[in-house]
Amino acid sequence: MNYHDYINLSLQTHLFFDRIMKEHSLFLELSLPEKNKDLKQKAHEFQNQFEKILERIVYLSNGNISNQLIESGEFVTKNTLDAENMTNHFFGDQINTHITNQELNLQSGVVNIDRRMIGEISKINQETLPMIQDIIHFQNDILSKVLSCQIYSTNYPSLIQHIINEAKVYYDILSRIDRGQELSGHNQYEQEYFWNTIMKEHAEFIRGLLDPSEKDLILTADKFAEEYQMIMKKYANNPAYFTSASLKETANFQNFQIVGEEGILNCRIKSIIIPLLSDHLLREANYYLNILTKRKLT
Repeated sequence: MNYHDYINLSLQTHLFFDRIMKEHSLFLELSLPEKNKDLKQKAHEFQNQFEKILERIVYLSNGNISNQLIESGEFVTKNTLDAENMTNHFFGDQINTHITNQELNLQSGVVNIDRRMIGEISKINQETLPMIQDIIHFQNDILSKVLSCQIYSTNYPSLIQHIINEAKVYYDILSRIDRGQELSGHNQYEQEYFWNTIMKEHAEFIRGLLDPSEKDLILTADKFAEEYQMIMKKYANNPAYFTSASLKETANFQNFQIVGEEGILNCRIKSIIIPLLSDHLLREANYYLNILTKRKLT
């Protein structure tokens, strides 16, 4: 991997996953009762740690990242700030919205390759890798305590496992970049199977967090979960069709989530979905859709 790819891939990986990690930490914190103040505080500390990394990455990304990536919706969407503000309104000032404002004002440009940039990126990568390991250990501890009825969480146990799986993928991608390994060496089928599973589970979580009166939305979410499951089963041994079917399904799911987020932020949809969670799920769909689109074009 040359220095251009090393810097570019590091920046875009951090811009997507650091925000995801800090929000996972927030969702864990909010899911725990006040009785578990030590665990809530630990989750809050992880949120702060990933916010600090993200803030440094946003600063380094300004003028050093493509406009296509800025406009992709992977890092922030047009509604991220509103979703954060509404979440802060409900739960108190939990989120540093200053970072989002900075991301919304990112300028595009060609990666500036110099010794300082390489050193800064390498330092951030080296700091982040053990942080990811630590948060995986913490999330596994939470899951173990929930499954053994030691603590209560408003998060489904499968949702906690879900965020653990995403953290593991982040660690794998970042460690490959840090070692200078080409990401194109990733098994395409395994990557798509993973993100199809993630999308399927998102549909299931949405279904379970909607008010029972939202019958049409529940049925639609359930249909997406079933269709992702069908794609993984039907096209498991046919990568070309697998990619095409996944692309079409994810584009449709993205549209469903865009409409859903607007409905939640405008209080038109009855649910117990945290406003920021709706934006969080949409960004992951955007991320996967961009992977599939690039793959289809090559």
